[in-house]
Amino acid sequence: MRRTRDLNPIPPRNSPQNLLASSLIAARPRDRKERYRSGLAQPGFVLQYRTMARPIFGSLELTILLAVSRLGEDAYGLTVRDDISARTGHDYSVGAVYTTLQRLEEKRLVSSRLSEPLPIRGGRARREFRVTAAGGKVLRDARRIATSVWAGAGATHRPEPA
Repeated sequence: MRRTRDLNPIPPRNSPQNLLASSLIAARPRDRKERYRSGLAQPGFVLQYRTMARPIFGSLELTILLAVSRLGEDAYGLTVRDDISARTGHDYSVGAVYTTLQRLEEKRLVSSRLSEPLPIRGGRARREFRVTAAGGKVLRDARRIATSVWAGAGATHRPEPA
């Protein structure tokens, strides 16, 4: 069996598949510039298309998603910040919390709505957050994975000395 420059097998000349193979070869661009413009890969170059099984979330995203779930109707920016600061012992900035909430909303893990104007806030409304069905699935998956990782570690983990 003969091979082209690109190492694609070509059936012998006298086979019926040769007509199809020769028409495909004739339709291919010849030089590198043409090949690049047409979107075909360079010879010897392998492009793999893979998708991740599930998106990876940062610890702050997961912590904020848990806080929104825990707070329920009272989940708005400052209450979320107060909750995660109290539980983690780290004082997060308001900007970090709102940016993460916006990112979670773009990923459709939380939804938001504006509340009625409040006299306490000078007539301004609050943006309230809720966990969506997809967010609930992410929380269940995170719990399952964490439980699986911790399985067998025991209640009291003693690290080995370095």
